[in-house]
Order: sequence, then structure tokens, then C-alpha cells
Amino acid sequence: MQPTRASARLIAFYLPQFYPIPENDLWWGKGFTEWTNVAKARPLFRGHYQPHIPADLGFYDLRLPETREAQAAMARQHGIEAFCYWHYWFGDGVRILDRVFEEVLASRSPDFPFCLGWANETWTGIWHGIPNRILIEQKYPGFEDYRRHFDFLLRAFSDRRYVRVEGKPLLFIYRPHQIPDCPRAMEFWRQLAANAGLPGLHLVALAPNAQWNPLQYGFDAGTIQLGFSPLNLAQRVRRKIEGQPLLGPLVKRMIRKPLYVHPYRESMLGAVKQNVEWEYYPKVLPNWDNTPRSGRNGVVLEDSTPELFRLHLREALAVVSRYDEDRRIVFVKSWNEWAEGNHLEPDRRFGCAYLEALRDEVRASSAATAPSEPTPPIPARVLSSQAT
Repeated sequence: MQPTRASARLIAFYLPQFYPIPENDLWWGKGFTEWTNVAKARPLFRGHYQPHIPADLGFYDLRLPETREAQAAMARQHGIEAFCYWHYWFGDGVRILDRVFEEVLASRSPDFPFCLGWANETWTGIWHGIPNRILIEQKYPGFEDYRRHFDFLLRAFSDRRYVRVEGKPLLFIYRPHQIPDCPRAMEFWRQLAANAGLPGLHLVALAPNAQWNPLQYGFDAGTIQLGFSPLNLAQRVRRKIEGQPLLGPLVKRMIRKPLYVHPYRESMLGAVKQNVEWEYYPKVLPNWDNTPRSGRNGVVLEDSTPELFRLHLREALAVVSRYDEDRRIVFVKSWNEWAEGNHLEPDRRFGCAYLEALRDEVRASSAATAPSEPTPPIPARVLSSQAT
């Protein structure tokens, strides 16, 4: 009997901001972590699910290796192949929130696959109502800085746990369209990889929309920034009124519900693209609600459930089923973005239900794609040639 093939490679984005650092102490107060936002969240309208209180793993501190081990064990048990750790390089060697990954790299624990996502974005106070306050500016000093950046990345690429596609380390880039002369920069990194003895790089971009072709900017593949439903008429009128200097503050005090509230079902089901001209790795969201960070300025997806998430994931699995096995990549946003309301880690309302829905859907999809007993396995090169 042929072994069941994996239906997809699920990679979950992983936020390291769950331990105090001097910069956050300065900006937001002593001892600040993402839990500070999570714990102070309150419902802003009838039926609004806040706060999200962690269950099995509690309010953890990522400086503890036991926490990281428990996260990896839980992810592995439920079908997540790897974590994509957010990595912050602001130029000129400026890094932040790097302790967690440095310890994972140095200790070789947990023994769980990973890759890196370069979160190349300026940090501002936008979610706190002060968008003009720059905390750390994302800079691109030039090719010598790209070289220094690559030297750091090479340490990770050389780890046996690092996620590879056809032997090539996968690197995710969050804001590719903001990189000056991006094709040259990506080609420079590919050359450095060849010089270091790597078989290449598998570069994945977060495309701002389906018309932005990652291949034209030096990437191998991409996923697409998920947008939510457009504002309805009532929301547009309200936004216009709230922008007026006299009526705006009064309306904001009277109406506590955030402006941007969209049904999860309408926003997420059908959000996975079916026909993209380039190699597309879908991204799925269990939920979204960033009001713990931004209050009434936040965006809320209402009424997400594990079963709706299952249907959303099913659409993504169907898209990647046409690829050969190594490239059946689905990104999950996210493993632990608690202050954005998108987390697979268990909370007190749903427990492990989202994780269980993910696990069961992947298993069902794997069983459906397994070859029958008399049928020999199809060579990967044939599957690849049939992809559209």
C-alpha cells in the first residue's frame, strides 16, 4: 500500500513579541509585550469577542525554552510543518526582537522546521492613533548592507531544520515593492547564495495584489495580501462624518462600534485566488481583530468559527493540489498574532478547535490525494509539467 502523501506544506507565521525589550519599554512602558495589548482589550460592540484569553499555553514568555518546545509540539501534532519567524532588519545592521530566533538557532531546539520572513516595514504609532510617530525607520542603505544581511541569513539557511523547496532555502519578504531596485537586490542575494555553496534560494513575496507579478521583481513565487470587503454605504457615510472637525468627535463618542467590521464568511470564503499567472501560495486566516492594538481604529472580522476556517483552508488546499509535492505551500496567518486576533494557539472560547479543524482538513485532503493501490506514483516532473 502506498503511503499517504502530504496534501500541503502548512507554514505558520510566528510573532516573537512576547518578551520585554528595552525599545518597547521606552515606547509603551516598562514590561510591555504583546500580552499588554491582549489583556487590556474590551468588547466595543454587542457580540464583539474580546478579549482573547490564551488557554493551554497561558500568557507565556518566549524567553523560556519550555514554551517554545510546547508550541512546536502542538504545531507538529496538528499538521503545521514549520514556523516562519518574523525577522526584523532595519538596515545598517539594526535588528530588534531577535533573541527568540537566536536562541532557537544556537540551541538547535526545538527540533522543528522553520524559515524566516523579513518584516521590512517602518514601525510607527499608526495603530495607536499616532501614525506620524516613527519608532524605527526601515532603511535600504545599499548593497553592502544587503551583503551583511545575507551573512546573517546564511547562518539560518545552513541549519538542517530550515525549510527548503527543491533544496533551496525559502525566504519570505513582507514588503517587496518597497525595496529599491528589487530585482537587482534579489539577484545579488542569489549570487551570494551560490558563492556560499547553496543550490539557490526560493524567494517568496507578499504581493500587494494579484496584478503585481513577483517573477518580474526577482522572486520565485508569492502570496497575496488579503483584503476585506469594501465599506458599505452606511460605513462610507459614517467615515465622512467622522472626518469633520465639529461632528466627528461627537459621533465617535456616541458610536463605539469600530468602523471596519466585516463578516468572516463574506470576506474569507472565496478570498483564495483560483487563477493567478504566477506561482501562488495561498494565505489563510483563522480570524482578524486588531482592536486590542488600535481600539476603534481597528478592523474586525465578525463571527469566525473553526468550521468556516475549515472551508477557507479547503479552498487553499485545492489550489496547491496541482503543484508537485515540494511546492504545495500554504501560509497560515498566524500561529500567535494574539493582538490581531489571528492565532491558532488555543484560547478559552474555542480551545484547540481551529487547530483540530486544520489537522482534520489536511488529513482528509491527504487521503484524497493518495494514489490507489494498483496505480504507481506519478513522477514529480510530470505533475510539475501539468501545473497551470
